[in-house]
Amino acid sequence: RNNHFYDSGDEEPASQSDKSELHSTLKTLSSKLEDLSTCNDLIAKHGAALQRSLSELENLKLPAESGEKIKAVNERATLFRITSNAMINACRDFLDLAETHSRKWQRALQYEREQRIRLEETIEQLAKQHNSLERACRGAPGLSASSTAGSVQSAKGEASDEDEETEYFDAMEDAPAFITVTADPNWCELVEGDPSEHWAEAGSTLPSSKRRRTRIPDKPNYSLNLWSIMKNCIGKELSKIPMPVNFNEPLSMLQRLTEDLEYHELLDKAVKCESSTEQMCFVAAFSVSSYSTTVHRTAKPFNPLLGETYELDRLEEFGFRSLCEQVSHHPPAAAHHVYSKRGWTLWQEITIASKFRGKYLSIMPLGAIHLEFHSSGNHYVWRKVTSTVHNIIVGKLWIDQSGEIEIVNHKSKDKCQLKFTPYSYFSRDVPRKVTGVVSDADGKAHYVMSGTWDEKMECSKIVQSSHGSTSTEGKQKTVYQTLSPKVLWKKYPLPWADPALRDLVELDSQCWVNGWTGGSSRSFPTEMTLSFRYIPLWFERKVDAVTGELICVYKGGYWEAKDKQDWSTCPDIF
Repeated sequence: RNNHFYDSGDEEPASQSDKSELHSTLKTLSSKLEDLSTCNDLIAKHGAALQRSLSELENLKLPAESGEKIKAVNERATLFRITSNAMINACRDFLDLAETHSRKWQRALQYEREQRIRLEETIEQLAKQHNSLERACRGAPGLSASSTAGSVQSAKGEASDEDEETEYFDAMEDAPAFITVTADPNWCELVEGDPSEHWAEAGSTLPSSKRRRTRIPDKPNYSLNLWSIMKNCIGKELSKIPMPVNFNEPLSMLQRLTEDLEYHELLDKAVKCESSTEQMCFVAAFSVSSYSTTVHRTAKPFNPLLGETYELDRLEEFGFRSLCEQVSHHPPAAAHHVYSKRGWTLWQEITIASKFRGKYLSIMPLGAIHLEFHSSGNHYVWRKVTSTVHNIIVGKLWIDQSGEIEIVNHKSKDKCQLKFTPYSYFSRDVPRKVTGVVSDADGKAHYVMSGTWDEKMECSKIVQSSHGSTSTEGKQKTVYQTLSPKVLWKKYPLPWADPALRDLVELDSQCWVNGWTGGSSRSFPTEMTLSFRYIPLWFERKVDAVTGELICVYKGGYWEAKDKQDWSTCPDIF
């Protein structure tokens, strides 16, 4: 039943389906009660036969000690039969109680459904009245030109001027502006003696000649008419919905993708592991760590320009170099390649599929992530889980991760199954819980993974496994006896609880250097003419030998071009 509360954006089942489900449940309970009654009759029959046999034994001439033991067994058999009768009666009472309250439950569900529909209709009616009042106010003859202009400026966006029949188009089609925000050049300047500057210097070993920005601009708090923006977007792909820039964070998707490397030291530790199953534990912790910052960040990053690149060169400090290139615009796809001189290489091509469902937004990353260790040749492959942003229209935005990750070592055939438990109001589990098991090629479990995707991950070595009781779904549970858990990954504390500070990714988007800029969406005239098939500059399309998919892999040349400062082959994407 928890899935119904998680998928809160879907339509509730009809009343008839609720009734059929309730009758089916009561029918199942009745059949189970009949089974228990049959078992009770058998217990009573065999119990009576057992008592007769014990009575016959008592009549025989046996030693006194044997007679006492037979009498004790007879008493226990009587108690067992009485207990069985009590259990059957309790089950019968439970079924009667369920039948009595079934109508009350049905009426309560129907009332909640009607209330939800009434609330949605009220919100829609209020939005229509709001738009009508705005148009009437703007068209009133008593208003001067200046006051009309002021009302337009104070609207914080012209999306609220549109009526129900307004159709929104993709940003490529030159959609009108939704919001205009005045940029403040002081937002990006570091204050003298800012503690964030000292924190960045203490947390890294950067040469003094490189000065990196340690803080992004504050996000202004502007009111928006969300309904006028969202009402025609339900069911559409996120890439086809033009959004005000106030909905975005000042990062591109390439930068957000590079943030997966924040806990790269887990891979450095994995290089030193002698056991492939132990190495799998560190790889699993690394795959979970990429979600650690999403709990505080519900804003959408910008779609990069086609052909845009982003590099993160930390070869001297941390031993790795990262390069991303936007290789497709519709659908948006980014190719990523990371080389570490400490013994590993990571590459991926990620495409984002998304659906807006009115109350929540589902984001499904498509594409496999590859990780290879140079010395051992272990090649790991996994995919990301689904991210869901809740309370899009009403309430505080919050994000959840759900689904399963299967990490496979294609050399040793080791596997790790990670399960991201979706949030449920009625669940007693720890929120954002992640569990998993690391097993070898023969299916033997070696480690148990546990933790949360926003705090930490632990692994416990299995010393013994056994089969436990059968669950309610008919599956037999496995009981693992483990040693004390070992912490593999723990989230870095956010300095001074300020989520705007980031110590890894270099936030250098040029369109945000002077603060938050206005505009409807980030579109450029050049993109409207890019109808040809784009050929990536630093990546090439190949069929992956492991997954059989056509992906973009790094072909080399970028870092050599950077050393020479020769960018003659780069297209003018602006």
